[in-house]
Amino acid sequence: MKKCLNLQFFLVALASVALALMLTPASHADAGRELRVPSVVRVTPPAPTFTSEERLTELSQRRARVAQAVGPSSMLILFSTEPRVYTNDVDYPYRQENNLYYLTNLKQKGATLVILPGNSQTPEILFLPKRNPMAETWTGHMYSPEEARDISGIKEIWQATEFEPFLRAIRNRQPYRPKDENIFSSTLPPGTEMKNGNGFEPMLNAAGKNEAGLYLLLPAVAESREYKQEQRFAADWAQIASGYSIKNAGPIFAQLRLRKSAMELRLMQHAIDISTEAHQRAWAMAGDAKFEYEVDAIMAYTFKLRNADNWGYPDIVGCGPNATTLHYIDSQGPVKSGELLLMDVGAEYEHYSADITRTFPVNGRFSPAQAEVYQIVYDAQEAVAKAAKPGATLSDLNRAGTDVVKQGLLKLGLITDLNSNQPRIWFMHGTGHWLGMNVHDVGGPAKLEPGAVFTNEPGIYIRPDALDYLPLGWKQEDWDKFKAAVKPAFEKYKGIGVRIEDDMLITEEGVRWMSEALPRKMSDIEDFIAKARKQSE
Repeated sequence: MKKCLNLQFFLVALASVALALMLTPASHADAGRELRVPSVVRVTPPAPTFTSEERLTELSQRRARVAQAVGPSSMLILFSTEPRVYTNDVDYPYRQENNLYYLTNLKQKGATLVILPGNSQTPEILFLPKRNPMAETWTGHMYSPEEARDISGIKEIWQATEFEPFLRAIRNRQPYRPKDENIFSSTLPPGTEMKNGNGFEPMLNAAGKNEAGLYLLLPAVAESREYKQEQRFAADWAQIASGYSIKNAGPIFAQLRLRKSAMELRLMQHAIDISTEAHQRAWAMAGDAKFEYEVDAIMAYTFKLRNADNWGYPDIVGCGPNATTLHYIDSQGPVKSGELLLMDVGAEYEHYSADITRTFPVNGRFSPAQAEVYQIVYDAQEAVAKAAKPGATLSDLNRAGTDVVKQGLLKLGLITDLNSNQPRIWFMHGTGHWLGMNVHDVGGPAKLEPGAVFTNEPGIYIRPDALDYLPLGWKQEDWDKFKAAVKPAFEKYKGIGVRIEDDMLITEEGVRWMSEALPRKMSDIEDFIAKARKQSE
């Protein structure tokens, strides 16, 4: 579900520190002490560590695969994310563009990467802003050329001011050599020019035949808020350059990023482990909470405590009727005994996101009506997992889960016709999406393959006002008949919202539940809450 960057993260995290001290007995409120945690809570294991050689090898292999896909007669240009204004002179916390980070591990603003597969001597060039002590005084450290080289493994690093002259030479098919003082790092002999004769000719020759390509990250729809810089660049290039067709690099990265490497899976697992601990801590204290933001703060506290980068998406913490709003991010409502609390919250670690949802009873026990709805969602999730295997699609999984939800809704009396649009009144989203550097990650309609990670998240949402408005596409007469038929069931279940979401890895044999450490069965949830709250007394 979701999702855009959570703008509340840092403020909520700060508030959560104060909350942690308030919830900790005085003897435990000493500096350096963390919020007391019941022993039943699964504490996050240590973060994965990698040698510099392992990281550089991984990045080199990624860039090689991208270069192969781009081809010798084309080039790829990746820009760093532009700073985004929060208000007036305050920016959002900076987050690097995913694909540039995927190829470099660099978080630097103002960086540009050019991949030139046809250039044997300089197949990759990183353009980097020159360090500015005054700017660093205000906004923090900028990479030195040596740091950028050691982190990314890219040998050819030029000052960012060389980017425009470099492009001009490319457009004019002329030799190019940056100013010596603007070459931060290079393996080329002094005076070497990029020109025909040193491996650069495939792209220039193709441009002369109008067969060269320029790959940029472009949005799927023109009005998208993403990649505005790339759109401007593409428009300008088309006006002043000839011989190049502009191509979208998105499908290249979608294909490559779908299958996660062993390193990526370890990073994702750590994000999931942090999220699991946060969920369990929240379960333990939710019985004493009066408002949703108190539970939310425990999640933020845990994320900061375990050094997560951020939330992977805006946190959803909704109690009672608020759980029936899919993207409820206010966290201002009351927490009441006897109601369900839905928490859709996932940490981000080294650009990789978790995405986990649990729905649990505030008082620790599911009511009969809550249990009926929950069991349907649980069974649907099991059906999705059973259908997941290499070669299947997310659409196949959606059908498997939706069929179970439909049958369950019919049994509850909330629908009268399996083959109509009635089920969408109570279940209006798909059962999952790809997961990775984006919470809704790239991959599109690709088939499931080993190494792919996706979410499994059926749900049922019985909004208290669900029958108050005529849905789009319905005739009033049909709507009135439907309302009359489901009214008794609606009165029994209204206000109940349930979603269960887990992160799943496709293997050769089927699937692995990456978030299995967080209980899902009703009996396991009730048992965990009872133990955790007893240990907290």
